[in-house]
Amino acid sequence: IIMDYSVHDAKEAGFDKVVFIIRKDIEKEFSEVIGGRISKEIETECVFQEMDALPEGFTVPEGRKKPWGTGQAVLACRGTVKEPFVIINADDYYGKNAFKVLHEYLVNNADRKSDKIRLAMAAFILKNTLSENGAVTRGVCREENGRLSEIVETTGIMVGEDGAVHCDIPEVEEWISPDSLASMNMWAAYPDFLDTLEEGFIEFLSNTEDDPLKKEYLLPMYIGELMEKGKLTVDVLRSEDKWIGITYHEDLAPGGIPLAAVRQLSRQRSGFQHRFPAGGFPRLSRRLPGPLRVHAAGNDGFRHARIFLQVGAQFLADQAVHHSANLPAAQLALGLALKL
Repeated sequence: IIMDYSVHDAKEAGFDKVVFIIRKDIEKEFSEVIGGRISKEIETECVFQEMDALPEGFTVPEGRKKPWGTGQAVLACRGTVKEPFVIINADDYYGKNAFKVLHEYLVNNADRKSDKIRLAMAAFILKNTLSENGAVTRGVCREENGRLSEIVETTGIMVGEDGAVHCDIPEVEEWISPDSLASMNMWAAYPDFLDTLEEGFIEFLSNTEDDPLKKEYLLPMYIGELMEKGKLTVDVLRSEDKWIGITYHEDLAPGGIPLAAVRQLSRQRSGFQHRFPAGGFPRLSRRLPGPLRVHAAGNDGFRHARIFLQVGAQFLADQAVHHSANLPAAQLALGLALKL
């Protein structure tokens, strides 16, 4: 369900193509369960994040099983994505406004000249990203004159009974508030950034001796490194929308549907009913509450499967979901690139 709404919101904002980043070995299952359906709504393409997709001169360290990280995942789009694009996590809901402001940014700044790499980031109000069921980890941001100056990966964030935000980092707790900004890994970039990402990956691979089996090339960390070197700027674009994701099992309604998503997406219900067959997941439909039952049958059935594909640890999909979804795909889609 979440990916469906993200694709719909992106299309309404002006994006006209979706690029899914997946593993090659699940291409067939992905097409049957997800890609084929979404391709009826918008042009789609798949690229593959593979362990051995390395620059010339590098090989996979013996014994490594862990993927190389989100930086390499986005790098898989190089050669396919040749237009301005947005990167998102495929299983998070960002809201309509974030896509709108990032699309406008990419269109309005395409011809601007700069001696630095330019990115933009959708910045969410921290209180709109928190869970009601416990502490969370967020990339808490600070900005100066509309530009990102710092992202601090902060654990243990929660709002106390006093209404103040508490976290595990004393220095951050001195200034963090419910209205602070948070990065939820929604970035806008131009195609030349992929070339820079390739250069960074080569540098990363040249310095993995300390932990060759687990070290990851993470997109936010690399962006931070470029900022520190003065090679990159990030424009901060605020979104008042509520970000929806899964942190705790208690964040789910019966049937594996995000509670926040049920509340948020039900308000948009009339705009989507015609897009999904109501009888697609009858057993899931019976497990949903009252007026959401028919509306959620098709929509939430897909999200129900996606929760399994993302978590990869527990089979949460209803039996009506195609059984090929039951595969070891903890990283089915690390993100998707949306092309202008």
